[in-house]
Amino acid sequence: MKKEFIKGANPYMPLWEHVPDGEPRVFEYKGKKRVYLYGSHDTLKTEYCGPDQVVWSAPIDDLTDWTCHGVCYTATDGGILYAPDVVQKGDTFYMYAAEAKGSKIMVAESKNPAGPFKNPRLTELGFDPGILVDDDGRVYAYWGFCHSYCAQLNDDMATIKKETFHDHPIGHTSAPWSKDDDGGLDLNSAFFEASSPRKIMGKYVYVYSKRAINHQPELGVYEDCNGFLSYKVSDKPLEGFADGGDISFNGGEIIFDKEGKGHMSFKWGNNHGSLMQVNGQWYIFYHRQTGVNEFSRQAMIEPVDIAMDKKGKIFIGKITYDEKGEPVSSVPVEMTSQGPQVNGLDAYKWISAGYAVHLYGGSKRPVINPTYEKTPSCFEYIYDITNGTTIGYRYLQFGLNSAKTVTADIEALADMTINIRIDSYQGKVIASGKMAKGDTQFKTELTSGVIGKHAIYFEFLSNSNENIAIFNKFTFDK
Repeated sequence: MKKEFIKGANPYMPLWEHVPDGEPRVFEYKGKKRVYLYGSHDTLKTEYCGPDQVVWSAPIDDLTDWTCHGVCYTATDGGILYAPDVVQKGDTFYMYAAEAKGSKIMVAESKNPAGPFKNPRLTELGFDPGILVDDDGRVYAYWGFCHSYCAQLNDDMATIKKETFHDHPIGHTSAPWSKDDDGGLDLNSAFFEASSPRKIMGKYVYVYSKRAINHQPELGVYEDCNGFLSYKVSDKPLEGFADGGDISFNGGEIIFDKEGKGHMSFKWGNNHGSLMQVNGQWYIFYHRQTGVNEFSRQAMIEPVDIAMDKKGKIFIGKITYDEKGEPVSSVPVEMTSQGPQVNGLDAYKWISAGYAVHLYGGSKRPVINPTYEKTPSCFEYIYDITNGTTIGYRYLQFGLNSAKTVTADIEALADMTINIRIDSYQGKVIASGKMAKGDTQFKTELTSGVIGKHAIYFEFLSNSNENIAIFNKFTFDK
């Protein structure tokens, strides 16, 4: 029987689609609730984004089943569109489209959350707009790049109430291209871009992209890094934001060497997204980098915990609780291959190599090759695999009966040995086999049983100092 390909994993859209910067919304339309994702659209391949916005949606009870509704907005000047946001007020949906690479923000309207969005008007907002329609109907806007701003909007949904304008609601970062410091510098949780407001447990939660200028060895960060999505919280919509923490980090699994120094296992890059509660579960939507640059980003999703302590402080991410069940701290949720499939990917389907969230070791960093071919069995291959490379997937589900064999489509560029490790890139070897140069399929029996949910790592070993393999896809059989 022909095997199916995994879909709706991480990335959760088809692997040929490249929609970063997505801020999700749950909208009800014609009696059906769906989560809608509007993002910029990495189609130019040599620079960020593209000339149109597309919209995808999924039913709230199945975040693996995404439908593309097509182009919903095209720039009035025919130029490049950066990250948008969409909100609903009354029976109208408003798209805030970032034209001219984010320097001109237009608001367009539709009666359908899938668009098309029409009648664009120029707003008074700036880069990376994020919009919040409050419980009382008031509308607030947040925007900025290396410098944050916010204000209440007038009823026209385009202009701001001047008396409500706030400069630096949260402290800004330091970057070579940012403005001179004017007193709003924040060295610890610095605002970079990607403003996205949410109302959670009665609090105003400001989700944003942090540029870490204080390095974090425990996360393998030794350079200025904007791979984080972070948050601050206030009782007021436009001021008083206090530190929250980090929700997401797209640098992958953190590996510690013998000296205790942390290393990222995935190529970090800019990050943008937001929180959304879908069918009772909170998720962080973010994006990862694919390829050798930041111009073929892909949409990612992870479930998160949200809790409030007795003092009213909100914790978001992976939360630690004390013996009384009170939240005491939180750290970013891990970056996974499973995404919304929280029980793990079905190990007995074909899994694209491109779902890897761990690319580590060897003399080069392996590369997930971006693909744009729209086919049901679309997969991404991994190249620049060298001696010592490990490629990992978190997590696979093997069920109650152990797998017997593993099969992988791998082009061997040299003689090599492949080990399959479990739970860690240095974990127990559950299968091992050899490939000769020119072979195109790897198949071997498991030497140890495996049931339930586990991370799986492919380890590539060779005497060659050159690239030794191109990895396409894999599966297990009972």
